[in-house]
Amino acid sequence: MELIRLFVKPIDLSLTISESISNFPGSPNPKMIQWSNLQKDGYNLELLFMSSHTGTHLDAPFHFANNGIKIHQIPLERLSGKAHLIRIKKNENEPISINDVRTFENKNGKIGENTIVIFATDWDRKIHKSNYFTNNPGLSTAAAKYLVSKKVNLVGIDSPSIDLGNNPQFPVHGIFAKNNVLIVENLTNLKKIKKSPFNFSAFPLKIQNATGSPVRAFAS
Repeated sequence: MELIRLFVKPIDLSLTISESISNFPGSPNPKMIQWSNLQKDGYNLELLFMSSHTGTHLDAPFHFANNGIKIHQIPLERLSGKAHLIRIKKNENEPISINDVRTFENKNGKIGENTIVIFATDWDRKIHKSNYFTNNPGLSTAAAKYLVSKKVNLVGIDSPSIDLGNNPQFPVHGIFAKNNVLIVENLTNLKKIKKSPFNFSAFPLKIQNATGSPVRAFAS
């Protein structure tokens, strides 16, 4: 008798890093330099030069809090788990409000401790637009403080920053960093997720003392 395995194909939620990827203003563009090649050295190998916050990436609390944990200190169990997907389409510099989060809870149940909250604003479709990094939607400080009160583990978004693009003070980053909440930014393909909650994973490189790292994020 043939054995049948039930397998859910993972959904890739990560941007592809290349030299042409859109990058945060002021950050260097990625460079991939060929170092060895098969004909000369017997193997192909390249050097990578890029910001630790390139593409789909994870912010460690140390990014905005001197006493926050660094990328290599994040326990593996914090990098995957049950995630609530909040679909809330937003326009330029439009905040995700505390009422948006509470409306989701009224329809889907309360957000529990140590869970993951992912916001699908549909902003990732603008990644090649000139205002992608400067006018993106993000969380209001009230919404951020509400999620902290829920003791969530990680918050993700399909925009380049958890803060509004027109706010250079990064208050939401500060709120999450001081309360040990992880952040994943620049998610994509969230429209392919058909259920909430779902299983979310985002694994960074284990870089000592780093403030962030690109991740391979996926839903399963």
